[in-house]
Amino acid sequence: MTGYSGLGMLGPGLMILFWVGVAVLLVWAIGTAIPSRSSTVVREPSPLEILQQRYARGEISREEFETARKALS
Repeated sequence: MTGYSGLGMLGPGLMILFWVGVAVLLVWAIGTAIPSRSSTVVREPSPLEILQQRYARGEISREEFETARKALS
């Protein structure tokens, strides 16, 4: 008796295929869970957003903000 029941020599081959499939699935799952650097898009702030940030930081006065905002619209 060889110690394998049922499938004979096919059993070890199926076991290897099973573990290879598990490894491939694990690599795929990790690869999709971690975002790649090429997929990240850096968006430049709009001129109005820059103006709002400068006003929020106190770099420009309310009057300067309103004048610049009207010029941008």
